[in-house]
Amino acid sequence: MNLKDLIKKAWFDWLLIVFAVILLSAYVLLRSILVKDLLILVAIAGLIPVVISAVRALLTRKITVDLLASVALAVSFINGEWVSAAFINLMLASSRILGTYTESRATSAIESLLKLRPDKVRISRAGKIELVSPEEIQVGDIIIVNSGERIPIDGVILKGQTSVDQSSLTGESLPKEVEIGSKVFSSTMNIAGLIEIKAEKVGKDTALEKIIALVEKSQKGKAPIYTLGEKFSAIYIFGAIALAAVIYLITGRTELVLSVLLVVCADDIAVAVPLAFLASIGHAARRGAIIKGGNYLEQIAKTKIIFLDKTGTITKGKLVVDEIFSEVSQKEFLSILSKIAYFSTHPISTAISNYLSKTGEKIPTMPELQEFAGRGMVLKLDNEEIFYGRKVFLAEQKVNLPKEIIEKVNEQQNEGHALVLVGSAKKFYGFVTLSDEIRPEVKSSIAWLKKLGIKKIIMLTGDNEVSARKVATAVGIDEFKANLMPEDKVKILENSEYRGKGLVMVGDGVNDSASLALADVGIAMAKIGSDSAIEASNITLINDNFEEIPRIIELAKKTMTVARQDFYIWGISNVVGLILVFMGFIGPAGAAAYNFLTDFLPLGNSLKLFRLTKET
Repeated sequence: MNLKDLIKKAWFDWLLIVFAVILLSAYVLLRSILVKDLLILVAIAGLIPVVISAVRALLTRKITVDLLASVALAVSFINGEWVSAAFINLMLASSRILGTYTESRATSAIESLLKLRPDKVRISRAGKIELVSPEEIQVGDIIIVNSGERIPIDGVILKGQTSVDQSSLTGESLPKEVEIGSKVFSSTMNIAGLIEIKAEKVGKDTALEKIIALVEKSQKGKAPIYTLGEKFSAIYIFGAIALAAVIYLITGRTELVLSVLLVVCADDIAVAVPLAFLASIGHAARRGAIIKGGNYLEQIAKTKIIFLDKTGTITKGKLVVDEIFSEVSQKEFLSILSKIAYFSTHPISTAISNYLSKTGEKIPTMPELQEFAGRGMVLKLDNEEIFYGRKVFLAEQKVNLPKEIIEKVNEQQNEGHALVLVGSAKKFYGFVTLSDEIRPEVKSSIAWLKKLGIKKIIMLTGDNEVSARKVATAVGIDEFKANLMPEDKVKILENSEYRGKGLVMVGDGVNDSASLALADVGIAMAKIGSDSAIEASNITLINDNFEEIPRIIELAKKTMTVARQDFYIWGISNVVGLILVFMGFIGPAGAAAYNFLTDFLPLGNSLKLFRLTKET
């Protein structure tokens, strides 16, 4: 939120501060009756939002600083202590502005998910192709989906072969090869060929709609967060009001009651603590981490468990070449690969072409290619047909694979690699292994998290167990759960003993949206992440730097230390002030002045967080 928006949203508090400062200064210098009358109007105007806030809190069974401030302001009015009332309003208006600035912005995760619905769908009816809206599709309809389009329903393939990107549902980094009889799901992307699908589930029964319902349920079922300020308010404010009532019953002196309330009025804490969080939120933003509210910073400071999505979070969500296994010369094999990979849009071919460009392999002239959607490609070179694709595709084309090659291929597949094999009827050329690249900073960050006192780090993924174990072992994660659908992740979080105690979920995709919304603190990777995940999260990592997660936790712990120091400083100054009141050294006006001057002690303590550098 920029300054213009902040002024627009909190215009009343800004006006209140300006008039309070001007009139207090004028009253101290001039002691004018007119200035005093204007000061009374400002004091009364400032009472309105305080009382409204206190009443709203009481209706929800909460006791806040505004309740104590309302009592202090009411007693100030009864005793004609307008300067005291103006001081209190000045601090509370500042507190409300800080609260407005740091409050969590409203999310629109559902709207982001709705973007995955296509506007129009091609449907085959009575031999004709019609364009209809998704709402018009019925069970049994034949849907036609081209390459590059999202599948609008859950169904079974009747015609065609293709590769489907299911990352929106499962988080799997590798596309799934599908053919006639294969099941496909809504919101997934067709990436390699035209297919015809018989609709089996439509509308609210589809996978995408179930995710939307899951996000809605998660947002409503999010555990309530009780901040340090709320816990303090519930105990302290009730005690302060009770103390004031007892003093009045014993002494009958309203000026003594007012003096006590003015000393103990927690307006300084109402500003100092939000100021500490504001400083830390600003510091995190400079490092590329957007924290949507101080309450999430407070929650992550006490976290003991972190759930991590795999694809796009621990890994980069992008395939890279691991190794090249060549049965011919390296130069010959790379040349053949360049004649195929450079001319295919399949994610695996894209990864291979990226690798080839780094080796200096130039793009050749357009070769003679034939594509078998979702299975592989055929290169015609020097009267020879060279096949490029999965093991099953080469087997179908009668390519003879040596026994030792089959053993190597099976070994690589068991380790969770994606493979592309190249061969012809004459000879086998070689194969390429690929995998999702692990972020280089993750392993050291996991170790850092453990040093910070995180008891459990659990990886959740839709990938198979082999891929999951490989990644978990590589980065030092002891526990993982594989083959999960979005609803499975939500159930794991719901059943966690840490829920409501700072439970953290880190993810990036549509499939993580519900889990991010349900967690006490949801952290989203923004660079690669989906809009719905970013909107459902409470913290967004703009640069996808995993190292920012332990850095944020460390910052949060530091912020909480400063906040507790603010309470100690405030408590000591209150004790001194009460001694001065009960010993008769100060009355209501002196108590108001004392309160105002000591307000700067916790504020000064919070200000030290503004001195944090980008490197800390």
